Amino acid sequence: MKEFELIKHFFTKQGVERKDVLLSIGDDCAVVASTENQDIVVTTDTLVAGVHFPHETTPRAIGHKAVAVNLSDIAAMGAKPSWLSLAITLPEVDEKWLSEFSVGVFDLCEYYNVQLIGGDTTQGPLSITITAQGLTPEGKYLSRSGAKTGDWLYVTGNLGDAALALRHYKKQINVKTEYVDQIQAKLDYPKPRVLAGQTLREYATAAIDLSDGLLADLGHICNASNVGANIVLDAVPLSEIMKATLSSQDAVNLALSGGDDYELLFTVSEDNKVGMETAMSSAGTPVTCIGQINTSKVISTTLNNKAVPINSVSFEHFSSN
Repeated sequence: MKEFELIKHFFTKQGVERKDVLLSIGDDCAVVASTENQDIVVTTDTLVAGVHFPHETTPRAIGHKAVAVNLSDIAAMGAKPSWLSLAITLPEVDEKWLSEFSVGVFDLCEYYNVQLIGGDTTQGPLSITITAQGLTPEGKYLSRSGAKTGDWLYVTGNLGDAALALRHYKKQINVKTEYVDQIQAKLDYPKPRVLAGQTLREYATAAIDLSDGLLADLGHICNASNVGANIVLDAVPLSEIMKATLSSQDAVNLALSGGDDYELLFTVSEDNKVGMETAMSSAGTPVTCIGQINTSKVISTTLNNKAVPINSVSFEHFSSN
């Protein structure tokens, strides 16, 4: 099967046909209609085999995750995902692999009403690059640069389960058999907080999605906003599996640095705190206050109201750590 046959067979049959897509797969470019009083947000993420997912990961999980990590970026901006393009590099044409991969892609696209409108296929080591676009009311998008001194620091969901699954896969941590499937699902099938992001658009001052670890991603907010922050370690939300598997210290360290959570980290002013918590509860999204923004321009941590040193390093490409 050659390139254009591959595209036609696996990537043109999808369940979503948006009215704002004027021209889709098959031309040099896709064409989408502009929307009055809406801003377009755009993100691109690449997943490389052996770096962003183990080589043994199922093709359906790879397809799901490739879409999910991009929609998580869209969510962090408070936007509604709309379109995406896919560039995939394959060592060879494996029809069974491609069939399962495309199911992973389109299942998530259908759930969020996102249409695949174009892309590219090439031969080489397995990697997937997706560019996703979303819409948000004009001037209403969230960014990393709006945090203010005194704002409260929140996260959605629990942290660390995906990192725990990866450590288990690498035989660095032994996880009980009855827990493995649950944490593996967190690693392979992250759920982007799309509705939560749109809800936060009315309340948050800054936001980011957690991909590289809490410390690293909070650092991005602090740098962009020219502020510091304190994390209350005993408030960091952990699953029962994390608590049952690791010591308190090891669990918190993994939650701080592990990455692959794809939860939202955001800041909220004192005036908007109660309104945000009410809105997020109504949306069915659990949130936890884990600290506060300050003027220090560094990240500090406290445990039981006492300052403690940070003992975690987050993932960073091209780093020797």
